[in-house]
Amino acid sequence: MSLNRGLLTLICLAIGLGPAAVGLSLPAVAYGQVAAEETADNPEPVIDPAASSADDIAIADRLRGIFREINGLETVVVNVDAGVVRLTGPIADSETADRAKAIAQRVSGVVTVDTQFERDLSVGSNVEPVVDKFGASLQNFLSALPLIGIAFLVAIAVGLLGHFLASLMGFWRRVMPNIFLAELIAGSIRVVFIMIGIFIGLDILNATALLGAVLGGAGVIGLAVGFALRDTVDNYMSSIMLSIRQPFRANDHVLIGEREGRVVRLTSRATILMTLNGNHLRIPNATVFKAEILNYSRNPQRRFSFELGVDADDDPAAAIETGLLAINGQDFVLNDPEATAEIKEVGDSNIVIAFHGWIDQRNSDFKKARGAAIGVTKNALEECGFALPEPIYRLRFDNGAQPIIRDITKEQTTATVSGKPQKATAKEAVDVSPEDHVEKLVDSERSDSGSSDLLDDQQPVE
Repeated sequence: MSLNRGLLTLICLAIGLGPAAVGLSLPAVAYGQVAAEETADNPEPVIDPAASSADDIAIADRLRGIFREINGLETVVVNVDAGVVRLTGPIADSETADRAKAIAQRVSGVVTVDTQFERDLSVGSNVEPVVDKFGASLQNFLSALPLIGIAFLVAIAVGLLGHFLASLMGFWRRVMPNIFLAELIAGSIRVVFIMIGIFIGLDILNATALLGAVLGGAGVIGLAVGFALRDTVDNYMSSIMLSIRQPFRANDHVLIGEREGRVVRLTSRATILMTLNGNHLRIPNATVFKAEILNYSRNPQRRFSFELGVDADDDPAAAIETGLLAINGQDFVLNDPEATAEIKEVGDSNIVIAFHGWIDQRNSDFKKARGAAIGVTKNALEECGFALPEPIYRLRFDNGAQPIIRDITKEQTTATVSGKPQKATAKEAVDVSPEDHVEKLVDSERSDSGSSDLLDDQQPVE
C-alpha cells in the first residue's frame, strides 16, 4: 500500500500537481527537497542555517587585514557575530564609511553589515589627506612641467607662424584686390593658426577632451552673443558687400536716404559723409547698404527745373518761347540736350509753366545755375509784357449795400511785338562756377593717411 502511494505521489509531482491535489501528504524532507529544486534560480543569497564561530573569526581577520592596507580605514574596528559584521570606530567622512561597508559586503559568508562609525573631527585626520592630495598634485605638476613647456612652445611657434603669414598684407592685397577682404583673410588666418597651435599643445598634454569641452561651451556662448549682436553682425556683412560693390567713389556727391553730402571714406563700420554745411556725418554701413543711393557725381550732366506762372489772358506758347530764349542765351546752359518747357497746369488766375535746362556740373554749380536761370527767365517774361499774377483778394461788406469786388492785379500788357515774341535783349553776367569748398574739405580729410578707407579707385563701380 505504501509503495502504491509513493508511485502515485511521484506521478502527481511529474504532471505539476501538488500533494494536496490528490489528497496525499508527503514527508517534510521530501517536500523540502522539491521546493529547493523549484527555487534553484532565485538570485537572492541563501543564508546558511548553521554558522560557526570559526567562520566569524575568519571573516573578521580577513576584513581587518584589508582595512590595514587601505589609507583611512586603519582605525576601523571589526566585530563579526553569526555572519553579521559590525564596523565601528572613528572615520574621516561618509565617503570613506560607504567604502568600508561596500568592502565588507563583498566578503563571502557575510550576512549583513552594520556601520556605527563616529565622525573623526581631529585636525590631523582631516587635514593630512588634503595636504597629501595637494602635495601629490603639485608633484605631478612639477613632473609635467617639461612637457607643458614643450606644448606651450609648440603652440606659440604655430601662432607666430600664423601671425607672420597674416602680416604679409602686400601679398594678400595682390591675391585679393579688395582691401577689406584682404584684411578679413589675414585676420582669419591668424585666428586659425592660433587655434591649431592650442590644439597641438593640448594634444601633446593628452588634454584634447578639454579642448572639446571648451569649444562646445564657446559654441553655445557664440550663439547667444550672435543673437545679442545681430545688428553688429549685419553691419559687418554690409561693410563686406559695400567694399566689394563700391557704390560710390571718394568725394562723390550722394544722397543716401535723406542724408546728402560728399563721401569722405568707407570704413569697416560706417560711411563718412561731409555734409554741404561742412559737418561730419557717420552712417552705419547696414543703413547705407539697405538705403536708396542717389549719386549726383556719376553723370556730370544734370537737369534743373523750375516753374513760373503767367496771367491767364496771356499766350502760354509765346511765354514758353520767350522763356526758352532767355534760358538758352546763358552760357552755362547746355545746347545738347536743349532746354525744354511745358504747361504744368492752368489755374483760376494763372497758367503754370515748367522750364527745364541742362548744365555740366564740372563747370557750373547746380544751385547757382538754377537760381540764375529762374532770374533771367522771370526778367525776360516781364520785359516782354507777360504778367506774373499776384494773389487776387475779394472783399465783401455786408452792410446792406451792394458787395464791392476789387481785383488787385498787375496791369496786363500784350506779350508780343508785331505779332512775335520779344527776345531777351542781353545776357546777364551771373557767377555759376562750381562750389568747391566742401570738396576741398573732403580732400583735406582724405589726406590723413592714418585713417583706413575701403574705397578703391582701381575697383569697378557698381
